[in-house]
Amino acid sequence: MKTKTLTTSLGLAIAGLCAGMAQAADDLTLQLKWVTQAQFAGYYVAQDQGFYEEEDLNVTIKPGGPDIAPTQVIAGGGADVTVEWMPAALSAREKGLPLVNIAQPFKKSGMMLTCLKSTGVQTPEDFPGRTLGVWFFGNEFPFLSWMSQLGIPTEGGEDGVTVLKQGFNVDPLLQGQADCISTMTYNEYWQVIDAGITPEELITFKYEDQGSATLEDGLYVLEDKLDDPAEVDKLARFVRASMKGWKWAEENPEEAAMIVLDNDATGAQTEEHQIRMMSEVAKLTAGSNGALDPADYERTVESLLSGGSDPVITKHPGDGTWTHVISDKALN
Repeated sequence: MKTKTLTTSLGLAIAGLCAGMAQAADDLTLQLKWVTQAQFAGYYVAQDQGFYEEEDLNVTIKPGGPDIAPTQVIAGGGADVTVEWMPAALSAREKGLPLVNIAQPFKKSGMMLTCLKSTGVQTPEDFPGRTLGVWFFGNEFPFLSWMSQLGIPTEGGEDGVTVLKQGFNVDPLLQGQADCISTMTYNEYWQVIDAGITPEELITFKYEDQGSATLEDGLYVLEDKLDDPAEVDKLARFVRASMKGWKWAEENPEEAAMIVLDNDATGAQTEEHQIRMMSEVAKLTAGSNGALDPADYERTVESLLSGGSDPVITKHPGDGTWTHVISDKALN
């Protein structure tokens, strides 16, 4: 009986130890820049396919939205990592929020200006005298930089352009309020197409092609996280699993889109739109292993500094705005 009791006790102890180990996963909260959609498929895939679990992580993914500012969320302690565009991150850093880019899953920009051919716009030289829809809240700076490079004023008039503050829809183009509007290759452009306008009726100007693209959808943390070896290890595991998720999504766009839909609590997204979005997003993440390219960073900074009379940043940010420490550890 004693042997049986001892064996039972030992079994219970081992079971308890295993249960304790199972509960020891490190918690991490990720704040997205926008609502649940294929723009963030890599993170949802990593969660769904168990890549985070394999790295002993318990990741909470928080969707964004029109009333959510990722920089404010992370500043208030509501997230460990946030997905953000570099213009907004560098602007926040200059104003005192010590954000650091730890990984850059998006290699290319998806931002572009989409115009109706019927307006007569064929090249950027046709912009003066036109009304152009532009997103604000930090998203206007690539546009302002581009106009500055072209020598086109943004205060209106025959020699300049009239800037229409565009909401997160394509109505200004559809309703004739603007000659051109801001669109993403993976989202708003297709909203225009779905509204009944054919690609042949449109002309697009990609910021990548115009030399004024800035880095989008990087992963950012507060600087003090990098002073803690345990946090550095956790972040490296997070980046490793996330990039595994992104590569899986690139190779399986339809399945990745369905995973995104499974996580859309609002029910607002459609299967067709998300599959199409994932196919376009895959073109932007292709070629990235998660490590930020310093040349892309310098290009972004140069673009932001040349944003006319009201640049997003007033001087070169200097060292400390990005690091390879996390991505290097994740890749090894």
